[in-house]
Amino acid sequence: MTLRTLLRSSLSITLLLGSAQAFAEATHYPLTIQSCNREVTFKEAPKHALSHDINMTQMMLALGLKPRMVGYSGISGWKAVTPDMQSILDGLPELAAKYPSVETLLNANVDFFFAGWDYGMRIGGDLTPQTLGPLGINVYELSESCAFVMKRPAASLDDTYNDLRNLGKIFDVQDRADRLISDMQAQVAEVRKDLPSEKPRVFLYDSGEDRAMTSGRLGMPQALIDAAGGRNILDDVDASWTRVNWENVVERNPQVIVIVDYGEVSAEQKEQFLLNNKALQSVDAIKNQRFIVIPYVQATPGIDNVLAVETLAKGFHGE
Repeated sequence: MTLRTLLRSSLSITLLLGSAQAFAEATHYPLTIQSCNREVTFKEAPKHALSHDINMTQMMLALGLKPRMVGYSGISGWKAVTPDMQSILDGLPELAAKYPSVETLLNANVDFFFAGWDYGMRIGGDLTPQTLGPLGINVYELSESCAFVMKRPAASLDDTYNDLRNLGKIFDVQDRADRLISDMQAQVAEVRKDLPSEKPRVFLYDSGEDRAMTSGRLGMPQALIDAAGGRNILDDVDASWTRVNWENVVERNPQVIVIVDYGEVSAEQKEQFLLNNKALQSVDAIKNQRFIVIPYVQATPGIDNVLAVETLAKGFHGE
């Protein structure tokens, strides 16, 4: 059974079970959880949760938390929703197509906001743990995004596992979280067991023409490329999602280019832009037309990270 089947099964089962009794030891409240560089305390499990972005919403739904949610935000305004995802979201309202406001959260009586830095929150913005805390809204920050507010090591798949584990504790669904993490770890181990030692040089292209939006060592693509047996050409750049000059890309000469598929510009259009970019004609990946496409939901922290590792490993090393 593939992980895709396991994840679909998990989503279906947990949505049917709803608030079924967890088999793991129950959470004892008040519960204190580490979130980036701060601690957040929960007096009880949230009852009116809001998730931001498709990757975080997937995490919540995979843990069977739909009955505890008032909705989600930040999906339709940026990314296309697949038919599978749309069926899972059915009955759950989108409170904001892009960014919710404080008023949006208050009107929906939100008591828990799952978001990240540069994933619905920005430093000095209206929506932060500091602005929402006094309003009775606890915030849990996406682990990978903590690089925007604190010094931390390179991104790792453990960041996603950590978020699932913490959500399991916060909502008292540890058994579901543990099963999902175990399934994901098993699938990654299966992909990695026969990887060759040679690691192709890889450049991730998100968007941009004058400069390229990409990922340094602190963004999730670093972890995905590494797990799939490749080497991010920007693994020495101490940044998460960031912009670089095309000269940097040419100098490091990637053998493979990974394109993130989302937004108004299609993956095919992005590929054509790269192929036609005069500055890149000496790059091996361009000369050999070696492109791999992964959707946004796989490139950002979430349960689909393991699917990205599968796709990247096949693209890097063949079947």
